Formats: sequence, C-alpha cells, structure tokens
Amino acid sequence: MTQVLSQRRVILGITGGIAAYKAAELVRTLVRAGAQVQVVMTEAAQAFVTPLTLQALSGREVKTTLLDPSAEAGMGHIELARWAELLLIAPCTADTMARLAQGRGDDLLTTLTLATPAPVHIAPAMNQQMWAQASTQANLATLLARGIQVHGPDAGEQACGDVGLGRMLEPVALHQAVERALVSGQLAGQHWLVSAGPTREAIDPVRYVSNHSSGKMGYAIAAALRDAGAQVTLVSGPTTLDCPDGIERVAVNSALEMLAACQAVNPDGFIACAAVADFRPAMAAEHKLKKGQGDLNDVHWVENPDIVAAVAGAKRRPRWVIGFAAETENAIDNARAKRIRKGLDAILANTVGDNQAFGTDDNHLHWIDAHGDTDLGHAPKRVLAEALVRRIIDLAKE
Repeated sequence: MTQVLSQRRVILGITGGIAAYKAAELVRTLVRAGAQVQVVMTEAAQAFVTPLTLQALSGREVKTTLLDPSAEAGMGHIELARWAELLLIAPCTADTMARLAQGRGDDLLTTLTLATPAPVHIAPAMNQQMWAQASTQANLATLLARGIQVHGPDAGEQACGDVGLGRMLEPVALHQAVERALVSGQLAGQHWLVSAGPTREAIDPVRYVSNHSSGKMGYAIAAALRDAGAQVTLVSGPTTLDCPDGIERVAVNSALEMLAACQAVNPDGFIACAAVADFRPAMAAEHKLKKGQGDLNDVHWVENPDIVAAVAGAKRRPRWVIGFAAETENAIDNARAKRIRKGLDAILANTVGDNQAFGTDDNHLHWIDAHGDTDLGHAPKRVLAEALVRRIIDLAKE
C-alpha cells in the first residue's frame, strides 16, 4: 500500500531557536512516512542541533551554505528550489519571519524561499512577548497576504519560563499539516457525493422513527474531500451541524428523499455515511395518533430502499462506492459480508452503541476492501476523515 508522502519531496528549513530540537523528530516521522526530506539549516540553527544528527535521520547531506562552490557549479540552490514540492520552515524564528517579510535572500534558506515555486509553510516559535510584538504581527500579516501558510504557534510553558503563545507546534501536528498540504488538489476535477446524518420516517404529523446519528462523521468526510480539491455534494438528513464552506448541501428527511437526492447526482465517487432507517410506516397517519385511539402494533412497516446498494448497482455507477457498516456486534465480519452483498468497492466498519460513534466527536474505523482489512484506529472524526481520503488517493494511484 502506498502512502500519501511516499517519494514526496519536502525541504525542511530549520532556524535558530530552542525548538530546533523538535525538528529531529519531525524529520524522522516524515521519512518514516516515505517522504524525501532535504534539511536546510541556518548558521544559528546549528548551535542548537547538529547537521550530522539530521543527516543521519534524513539520509541526505544537510545544506547549510548558499555559496557552496561545488553546488554552485550547477546553480545548486536553484535546482533545490525547483526540486521541492513543499518548503516548511520549522521552527521559524521572529528574525526569520522579519527577513521573509522583507524579501531578504542573504542565506540559503531565505534564497530558497524566494526561488521555489512550491508552497511555503512556516511554524513560528519564539518567546510569547516576541510573538505579541506589533512588528511580528505586521510581518505575520504580510506573509499571510503573500500566501505563506502559517501553522501555530501553540500556547503553553516556554523554555524561558514564560507561559503564552509562541511554542512551535508538536512534530505530529506539523506532519499532519504537511500531509494535508500535499493531499490538497489530489482530487481536483472530481465530484464526490457524501450522505450523512439520520433519516426520519414519519408515523404521524408529530412523531417519527429515527436514530442517534449526529452526522459528524459524514460532515468531516465532506470537508476532507473538499480540502483534497474535490467538488462535494452533501446529502444530509436532519442535523444541528453547519454545512462546511464550499460544499453544496441537499437537506432531506426520509430515506426515500435521500435516495432521490443521491440518484439525482452523477458523481465520480459516493461515500454513504448516513444512518438510514431500515423501516418506515407504509403510510403516515393524517392526524396525530391519540392515546387510547390506536396501537402502534397496528402500523404497517415496510423496508426502506438500500441507498448505497442502489447506487452501486446503477447503470451509471460511480467509479468509487464506499459504504459504512455501523454494528453493535461482529462489526468486521458483518461489514465484510455487506461489502460483497451490496457490490461496494470498500466499506468502513465501526461499532455503535454504549456511547460509541453516534453523537461523539471520535470514532474507530476499519477499512475493508477486496485486498483485505486496515485498522484506521481510534481518533477524532476529522482525523479519520482525512485518513479515509488519503486511502482513496492512494488506491487511485495504484
């Protein structure tokens, strides 16, 4: 299985702050994920961590000098600037931010920042008072206006003993930021359909049958697809969630309405995350049922259509049809059977009930396809949505 960062080319610029020690762990995690990492260090950075350490972790000679005669014979800094798919400066000191804002190019790192066509990201790290200074905030505004992506800083205790904003984000957060940046645009030109939330099946004008789905997982998936460059249509049952920016939402109530809305779209991919009611009353009562005037056992129940199976079996079938299996027991075995029975490319299995999945901010998902199973782990739904989209991109490459 490939990885999002497999063979992706990242320049990691390290400047002279105490947070430079965290760069070693960042290099290690990026390389483990398959990235090619070229470390570039300023002179001040070498006072905090040695080039030898970072060379051992990256497997590449660390670059430190702009005027390197051997490299400059081939205009090495320009070649390196063109080689990069992303340039991340972490830590990025207040001094480096000022020099970038001024457009300086008086060392290798600032020259690369000027010369690269790749997106530039920075992770500020400095004393909380330095971060709060008007000059630093003005430099920040300048860099943001130029399209430089800024990650952090974080708040907390600092090496000097102060507490406040200024800490560099942890390596795991920066790793995720790099992945998101390199995933961005991978699904450009594709149209994805996502269903989310519960359905409501009317019994009478005031009562309905539904379930505990909050829609959070489906909305997170829609946002992750959007961030990867896809056009996204979100068919949503009733929820209290705001629609993510840049996404078309089609609001529905019943399973029949959701089916019609999904069939009205001709997407490249469909992720069926909605918790659709399996049954509905054959006919809703015209007026509110009163106590003593009837028995709910008298309601005639009929099966709702299987929306994901209908889309998977359609004549104009999307390239990808991915379902969810929310189970209270034997989740993985039941999901495997559902994937085959419904003709799906993949299915996500999760266990629900006992305060699991429904209504919570986290989840535990297993990806199941024809090649086997992968445990995506237990994590916030936003993180799992990003992992799901990365899996889709990986499979498309294969």
